[in-house]
Amino acid sequence: MDRLRYYAINSLPVPVSPSMRTVLTAREREVMTHVVTGMLNKQIAYEIGASEATVKIHRGHVMQKMKAGSLVELVRMADKLKLSPRK
Repeated sequence: MDRLRYYAINSLPVPVSPSMRTVLTAREREVMTHVVTGMLNKQIAYEIGASEATVKIHRGHVMQKMKAGSLVELVRMADKLKLSPRK
């Protein structure tokens, strides 16, 4: 388990409801799953076939819609919602 995920999971609880998952578009969920693994915007862009600027926009929307104050909070939310990248 990487250090970011360890600290994110073992910190204070973050309020998450299953309906938060439906707030995101399919593309935003896809970006979120890559973001929480620690991928850079450039890497995500290459992976999903989009520009880096588009990834930044999606990432911003994810942070707003999920009401995440930090990447650590977002990782914890993704873990609670069981969002993980396809392997």
